[in-house]
Amino acid sequence: MHGDNLVRKLLWLIVFAVAMAFVESAVVVYLREIYYPGGFRFPLKVMSDKMIAVELLRELSTLFMLTSVAALAGRKFWERFAHFLLLFGIWDIFYYIWLKVLIGWPSSPLEWDILFLIPIPWISPVIAPVSVALLMILGGALITYSIAKRNSFKPGSTSYILTFAGAAMILYSFMRDTDATLHQRLPGPYRYEFLILGDVLFAAAFAVSYVKVMRRN
Repeated sequence: MHGDNLVRKLLWLIVFAVAMAFVESAVVVYLREIYYPGGFRFPLKVMSDKMIAVELLRELSTLFMLTSVAALAGRKFWERFAHFLLLFGIWDIFYYIWLKVLIGWPSSPLEWDILFLIPIPWISPVIAPVSVALLMILGGALITYSIAKRNSFKPGSTSYILTFAGAAMILYSFMRDTDATLHQRLPGPYRYEFLILGDVLFAAAFAVSYVKVMRRN
C-alpha cells in the first residue's frame, strides 16, 4: 500500500476510535448520573433485567462496530485484524481519557472499574485494561508495518500458544472475583501477577511473530 494512503487510512481509523470512545464515555456518564449520583464506587448497584439486557446489547454493538470498520479498512485477514487491534486499543484508552475530562474519573489508574458483562462481569483496576490496550496498539502497529513493507504476516504455533495463554491469564484476573459484581460486595485484592504474566505472554507472541516475518524476508 502506498505510504500516503496508509497514513490517511490510519488517521481516519484513529479519528473513528477517538470519536467512538467519546460516545461510549458519554453513555457511562449518563448511567453514573442515574445509578451513582454521589460518584462511582463498589459495591455495584442493582440494575433491572431490562437495563442489563440493554447494556449487553450495547457492548455487542460496540464490538460489531469496531469489527465492521476494521473489515472495511483492510483487504486481507491479518490487515483487518491489525486494524481491529488498533481501533480497540485507541478506543479503550480514549474512553478513560474522555471520562477523566468529563467527570474527573478515574482519580487514579488503580481505581476499580467494571469492564465488560459478557459472559460474566469483568472487573479490575483501570490500569489493567489500559496495559492490554497499549499492547494491542503496539501489536496492530507491528502487523500493519509488516504488511505495508509487503512482508507476509503469518504467526506460527508458538505465537498462538503464547497468545491463548496470555489471554487466559488476563481474563482470569478480570473474571475471578465474580462475587463482587453478582452479589454486590467490595472486590478483593486484584491479582496483578496474572495481568503481568498475561501482558508478557502477549508481548512475546507479537515479538516472535514479528521476528519470524523479518527473518523470512
